[in-house]
Amino acid sequence: MREKPFWKSKTLHQMNSDEWESLCDGCGRCCLHKLEDEDSGKIYFTDVACHYLDEEECTCPHYEDRQSYVPDCLSIKPNWGEKFNWLPSTCAYRLIYEGKDLPLWHPLISGDKKSVHLAGISVRGRTYRDNVVANDQLFEHVITWVD
Repeated sequence: MREKPFWKSKTLHQMNSDEWESLCDGCGRCCLHKLEDEDSGKIYFTDVACHYLDEEECTCPHYEDRQSYVPDCLSIKPNWGEKFNWLPSTCAYRLIYEGKDLPLWHPLISGDKKSVHLAGISVRGRTYRDNVVANDQLFEHVITWVD
């Protein structure tokens, strides 16, 4: 009998750091600026990404110490609770928190780190840099291709 994969047999709190990091599909969507409707709490994603995001690879060159470069950069933790709604509905951390399974294009399922790009999930080729778009223009960049 095959053993269940760790994301089906462990909670987010039970995962070790390698398992935790492997949940990231490399889409870059968490690097997008978001707006929150204060009345409804709804989160709106924009097509404006952190200027450190390598849009081709969808990685951050400063990932390990990103908060020293961008103090409000997301640092996802297992105890986030309702804050998981700040992540896209396709995000493995959010999916597992919500009791859902990983999609077929997720690298842990497909075995291919490029599958997130091939499935059209990543931000590759679809963003503006936040050092080009002013904060007061973010509302003009709200998108529908996330969530």
